[in-house]
Amino acid sequence: MVGISIKNLLAEVGPSFDQPFEMLTACHDRVRRSLDLLVRLRAHLAEHGADTQAQQAAADIQRYFDLAAPHHHEDEERHVFPVLLAQGPAAMQAQVRRLQDDHQAMQRAWGPARAVLARVQAGQGGLSPADQAALDHFAGLYTDHLVLEDEQVYPAALALLGPDALAQAGTEMASRRQG
Repeated sequence: MVGISIKNLLAEVGPSFDQPFEMLTACHDRVRRSLDLLVRLRAHLAEHGADTQAQQAAADIQRYFDLAAPHHHEDEERHVFPVLLAQGPAAMQAQVRRLQDDHQAMQRAWGPARAVLARVQAGQGGLSPADQAALDHFAGLYTDHLVLEDEQVYPAALALLGPDALAQAGTEMASRRQG
């Protein structure tokens, strides 16, 4: 399987926490690559079953959404959304509330999707229609969510945050990952 390992993705040199919005955008790139790996994993499973490559890909996807994605959502909930809820126009506030609902839906959908990936890691590669639906639902939650954040929410929040708030956000983001 042509693979991208999450380990390799995380090892890439990218923005630092001194640039919190660049870091958030880089996380979106990693989410997209993880979801692309999920698509390729499903095709691989159909052809090769849960071989070693499939098991490793499932582990990489699981690791990303277990570890990095929750931090990313917390970053948004603490450092992006509040300023827009407090100072943004009503339409933007509605978008932010939708994104907050998305985060909760993603968390709920991750459990069933994670269970499918755990079975693949255990060498059980046949995906039932329910498994397919769980993976589709989980991945589908990200489609519009990422676009809305990248194209509207991040630019709007960045316009409202001053240098001190950005520096504080970056420091807190880094600190949460170290602790």
